[in-house]
Amino acid sequence: MFLGEHHRTIDNKGRIFIPAKFREEIIKGVIITKGFDEKCLFLFSKEGWNRLQEKILSNPMAKRNTQRFSRWFFSSATMESIDQQGRTRIPQNLITHADLKKDIVLVGVSDRAEIWSKENWERYYENADSQYTDDQNAFEELGF
Repeated sequence: MFLGEHHRTIDNKGRIFIPAKFREEIIKGVIITKGFDEKCLFLFSKEGWNRLQEKILSNPMAKRNTQRFSRWFFSSATMESIDQQGRTRIPQNLITHADLKKDIVLVGVSDRAEIWSKENWERYYENADSQYTDDQNAFEELGF
């Protein structure tokens, strides 16, 4: 399970240090792809990726939106390994997509982690924090 907020840096080779708690989930490798919204990346364990892939592929291939989404999502995915120092590499196209600079944030989101630029994460979190602490209706819409 991926939990918490972890501040890191990305080196000039596109490598990031994965928190030890996250490495327990991704010992067999990691899949990194574009996030669904916002400018972030998704990081999955192989098991988590397989579960998501099954959900996506269970949709009828005849649906145009299924085909379009599958092309967009799977074409950006990459399987990476974790080196002995606990680092993984992010390809340049994904670095560009997420606007990653030197300072990044890895965010645990239960079944996946997300990789954000520090600036984008702070902006996103500030908006979400005010929404969920100030608006009881927004919280109730989630079924709580």
